Amino acid sequence: MKYSFRQLEVFLAVSHTENITRAAQSLSMSQSAASSALKDLEGQFSIQLFDRVGKRLQLNELGRLLRPSAQALLEQAQALEHAFSQHLTPGLLKVGATLTIGNYLAVGIMSRYMNEHAGGRVTLDVANTSRVVKQVLNFDLDIGLIEGELHHPDLDIIPWREDRLVVFCAPEHYLAEIGHLDDTRLRQTPWILREQGSGTRQTFERAMHGLMPELDVRLELQHTEAIKRAVEAGLGIGCLSMVALREAFRRGTLVPLAVPQRDFRRHFYFILHRHKYRSAGIQRWIELCKEQPVASV
Repeated sequence: MKYSFRQLEVFLAVSHTENITRAAQSLSMSQSAASSALKDLEGQFSIQLFDRVGKRLQLNELGRLLRPSAQALLEQAQALEHAFSQHLTPGLLKVGATLTIGNYLAVGIMSRYMNEHAGGRVTLDVANTSRVVKQVLNFDLDIGLIEGELHHPDLDIIPWREDRLVVFCAPEHYLAEIGHLDDTRLRQTPWILREQGSGTRQTFERAMHGLMPELDVRLELQHTEAIKRAVEAGLGIGCLSMVALREAFRRGTLVPLAVPQRDFRRHFYFILHRHKYRSAGIQRWIELCKEQPVASV
């Protein structure tokens, strides 16, 4: 074999940091050793994996082509080493989730996973759909949980569970007594919505097809709780996942509004890089997500 796993580790670390010094630090090795490992890897095959711009090493076309295979091979080797050593402590699982899932569903799943695996660790990065997708593509996350519809040639997109958005208002709002909205009222009422790039906004715009340019969008906010507080304050009406609204409806601090002519159904999805090695930890995480009862949330 003309390459070593250490050389692959250096290649992948440099592809993430774009700097040989930071890559060496992340691998607890000297800068000269990391530089030599990368130079040897490229020299053995007479290739160049990075474009060098000053101190920055930018992954070139060949490097981008080879990185997924190198990542998958290294992760399989690490899993094999884990199996050989019969180590009982699971590794770190890096999960990304969009805001609705991260704030209302993922923490409970994390608790089950960590209670099941003594010493197991999970990191959770909560962001909008576009950011989670970018991190999964860059191998910064092991798995993403998203709300938005998506198609990408480098991603496996696996349906998880059904969800639906609900339009809502404050109990003192005049629409609370009416209880439903036709297209005329949809146009006339101020809206407080999630920002562009979020899965919730994508579903809302699809449901409002043909009407979106005529809506009075007063505020666009990044956080569901901020939208709920603004609606409670009477600044307009909103539209969020039922997952995020169930407790507020139960308390009576917000009121659902029917929009029978519009379809607000959607799905939550798992996303993984298609070259990502599916470790036992990733497989168990997916199982726990699927086991979570829909009615409980």
